Amino acid sequence: MKVLIIEDELPAAEKLIKLINKYDPNIQVLAHFDDIESTVKWFKENAAPDLIFLDIHLADGLSFEIFKQVEINCPIIFTTAYDQYAIQAFRVNSVDYLLKPIKYADFELAMKKYKTIYASEDSGVHDFQKIADLIKNRQKAYKSRFLAKAGNFIKTIAIDKVSYFISEDKVSFIVTKENKMYPIDYTLDDLEELLDPEQFNRANRKFLIGIDSIAEIHPYFKGRVKIHLEPKQKEDLVVSSEKAAGFKKWLGK
Repeated sequence: MKVLIIEDELPAAEKLIKLINKYDPNIQVLAHFDDIESTVKWFKENAAPDLIFLDIHLADGLSFEIFKQVEINCPIIFTTAYDQYAIQAFRVNSVDYLLKPIKYADFELAMKKYKTIYASEDSGVHDFQKIADLIKNRQKAYKSRFLAKAGNFIKTIAIDKVSYFISEDKVSFIVTKENKMYPIDYTLDDLEELLDPEQFNRANRKFLIGIDSIAEIHPYFKGRVKIHLEPKQKEDLVVSSEKAAGFKKWLGK
């Protein structure tokens, strides 16, 4: 399988290459471009790849301009930090739309979708409606329960019994709605990928909180937000000014 990366941020391109290699080290990255001009030139001189990873904001403009200058029929996975271009992205041969920073679980799901749509022997370029319907009907399987150590026993805890997660001394704990606390073998970074982002939010580096765990919210110094949880947490939970806007947007979903 041969892929092309079109991405104007070098760290993002390097991370994408790492994700590709983790998923399948046999995938060949043909080239990496960071602008519209060089991408158009490459397509005029080379056969199309099997798949394109395409950022929307490039060094010299929006990547949609590429499709005005050269015909591209191969499938595309868009990568961007903004979701406002989603509808326009799906008007071309889009398999998926990945928001940065890209998580491996989302990347893997996008690749599975690519194979579902394009990898069969009789597949050609599929129409937009088929791709859009598949994406619309996709439901990501989030983690529904955890195994936790309780004394000499192993306990199963369903996600609907979890109030929030907390990290203490490099160990992660589940705090249940019954105010029980259990250690688990996941970091908060791991949990961010495993849990439904509409139900759980990484409030800061020590807390990953459930939407139902919030008892009170108060404005705090310098644009920050202070949160009281239920059950009550042992230490103050403050959302930084940088995260406050995103946190409020999550609350309003």
